[in-house]
Amino acid sequence: MRRRVLSVAATTALLTLVSASPAWAQEITAESVQATLDNIWIVTAAILVILMQAGFALVEAGLTRAKNVANIMMKNLMDFSAGVLAFGAIGFAIAFGAGNAFFGTNGWFLDPGHFTEGTFGNLSLATFFLFQVAFAATAATIVSGAMAERTRFKSYFVYSFVITAIIYPVVVHWLWGGGWLAQLSTPMIDFAGSTIVHGVGGWAALMGALVLGPRIGKYDADGKPRAIPGHSIPFAIVGVFILFIGWFGFNPGSQLAADAAVPRIAVTTLIAGAAGGVLATITIWLKTGVPDVAMAGNGVLGGLVGITAGTANVSNWGALVIGALAGIIVVYSVIFFDRRGIDDPVGAVSVHGVCGAFGTLMVGLLATDTGLFYGGGWAQLGSQIIGVVAVFVFVTVTSGALFYAIKATIGLRVPPEEEIEGLDVAEHGSPGYGPDVSALSAG
Repeated sequence: MRRRVLSVAATTALLTLVSASPAWAQEITAESVQATLDNIWIVTAAILVILMQAGFALVEAGLTRAKNVANIMMKNLMDFSAGVLAFGAIGFAIAFGAGNAFFGTNGWFLDPGHFTEGTFGNLSLATFFLFQVAFAATAATIVSGAMAERTRFKSYFVYSFVITAIIYPVVVHWLWGGGWLAQLSTPMIDFAGSTIVHGVGGWAALMGALVLGPRIGKYDADGKPRAIPGHSIPFAIVGVFILFIGWFGFNPGSQLAADAAVPRIAVTTLIAGAAGGVLATITIWLKTGVPDVAMAGNGVLGGLVGITAGTANVSNWGALVIGALAGIIVVYSVIFFDRRGIDDPVGAVSVHGVCGAFGTLMVGLLATDTGLFYGGGWAQLGSQIIGVVAVFVFVTVTSGALFYAIKATIGLRVPPEEEIEGLDVAEHGSPGYGPDVSALSAG
């Protein structure tokens, strides 16, 4: 006890000396301490979200073949690197700059004069940008998995840049930038981006897979899908764990403050991800007779995507329901798209597009303040439907046009011989692995 008293006294004395120093330019107040804590927490959360890039890279690499692993790592590296530049120069202004109900028109190259003072609460422009650019890179990275193993790198570079600079920021402005979805009589709720982030990536991935076409050998002469196993389940599941950890920056960080809501948001995130993994495992086990590891991983991700919209607005029971149902849905969604000729090697469309839409709609039912099941009426559900449909239409039209334009100009797909050989050597000049694992590159 004496030690504790001495420690408190020492800390008080130190703070008194520091605050009295000429170097201390500002008086310590509760508000200034809170602002500092808010900024430090959001920078930490942004780092966790950036770490998710490694998770996406490992999931995609693990669920595809060894002959393409270097190409996949390069794409994920450029998603983030080019995405930072594209979003900083153009996208951030469209998303959060002064403008109209549909897009921002000022603030290019992070010009602070065109962002309303106080827009970011206690957060500095630098902190807010760091957090938001991590989200932008996530939206673009989602597309990579659905188009893996057959896309030209230069084409990927182009569409990743456009998605990060224009398509994703427009959708962000509609809600988080104070646009028309935020101005509905009952504003849409998408707390951390089940639709705004994951839906954009998922629906762009759908269009990319459609325009690109399936991998060679994916379907037999009768159109029946064949399994093309990935080369490293350990990669994939380690990637899932990294993504799970990163989600504790993604969702709690979206509170944009270090306050009492952060732990509660972390718990709903945790419950939904766990429920998604368990229910996906049970579902695929009952359907096929085996507990498929990759599908279990996608169940975890589906649960996390599903809860992202309502993580701050639903109870723990609501999170359990959303996560569990998302885990079931992702299994049937992957099978559905696979049987309809849409070759999505990692299940990106199902995890991010379908589960993102599902989770957004569930807010209209399970939000404890405005949800239908809690006596809130139909208004919230109506706004959720409007938002999901609007984002789906906008993203499929704009990204579809983008992919067709690339296909007609510089080309979207590698030649068949390069696809068969593998993209590592053809696109980047050297294999991702040495000859000791070359047998894994067959197929």
